[in-house]
Amino acid sequence: MTAALSAWSFYMRWTARWPAIRALVPFIPILALWALVAEAEIFPRVFFPGPADVVQSFLSLTYKGILPSYLEDSLVRLVVGALAGMAIGIPLGILVGLSSRAHAVLWPVLLFFQAIGDIAWLPILLIWFGFGLTTMTFIIVYTVLFPVVLNTVLGVRSVPVDMYRAAQCLGASRVRILSEVVLPGALPNIITGLRNGLGYGWRALIAAEMIVGTSGIGFMMFDARRAGSVVEILLGMIVLGLLWYVVDAWILAPIERATGERWGLVTR
Repeated sequence: MTAALSAWSFYMRWTARWPAIRALVPFIPILALWALVAEAEIFPRVFFPGPADVVQSFLSLTYKGILPSYLEDSLVRLVVGALAGMAIGIPLGILVGLSSRAHAVLWPVLLFFQAIGDIAWLPILLIWFGFGLTTMTFIIVYTVLFPVVLNTVLGVRSVPVDMYRAAQCLGASRVRILSEVVLPGALPNIITGLRNGLGYGWRALIAAEMIVGTSGIGFMMFDARRAGSVVEILLGMIVLGLLWYVVDAWILAPIERATGERWGLVTR
């Protein structure tokens, strides 16, 4: 027992200096089991390729420029849709959070459309806009919008009333109250909503690319299905998982944590 605790303590200290290593360690048993099953050929190799086959496919598609091009297309679509969703969602959330009239009018509408899944819009979007960028952008904006709006409303309404009164007593204008009281107080919730919205938007984008896309990681996976290339489908899945892990764990999560620490919601 003591030896196990010592080994665990050593592992935690060693990996604390390189967090990426700690993140990779849990996948080692999965990769080992995957490789063993593939090498044992329990299933035909064409239907169940091994890790080496996926790596070879990655190198081949990267060398040909296919994977980088498709990945770039997916990321650009996500960024454009996310920025549009933020540009609409944050002001709308502030309005609904601050105004009781706007809340009474818009809140039921927001809950109604939130219940309609993003993919449910695809049939009618295909009729309106066809197979193109407009359809995919709409899907991303729609998916990102609601987590941002709802979390912004929550953040605005969680600001203590005393903070508003104190600012008013000090003679602050509405603009200064908005910029120095409302936004800082709601920012942790806004960042949380953005993090959730981007996660949902990433999945919605891949689904949309599979159905209406002519490029992108989702299209690559769906096109591989037509060709019966399981290895490219697995490669697409791994790329999706790794890319989102990097974005969420190395970019969004630190921003969310730093925002909470900055405004006194989380201690270091």
